[in-house]
Amino acid sequence: MDAFQPTPPEWTQRAKHALQFCCPTCGASAYDAQRVWLNRRAPVMSEDYQRKWQEFYDCECGTAWWAWSSDRPPSDLTREDS
Repeated sequence: MDAFQPTPPEWTQRAKHALQFCCPTCGASAYDAQRVWLNRRAPVMSEDYQRKWQEFYDCECGTAWWAWSSDRPPSDLTREDS
């Protein structure tokens, strides 16, 4: 599956908006999702004129959820330079 495909996959139709950046049912991280789709065709502008997108996740518990890209927490995979 391509997270950047232009048309939304069927499973995104049942997605719930997550207020925290994790599965609203089981609390699993986005890293644990089975499938991901980014809605890059319809960006929204934030108050400070930054673009944000809907990120859709299909959790291993069976819940589909979405959150704004601007709500994603900082990655612990980034390298900090000294």
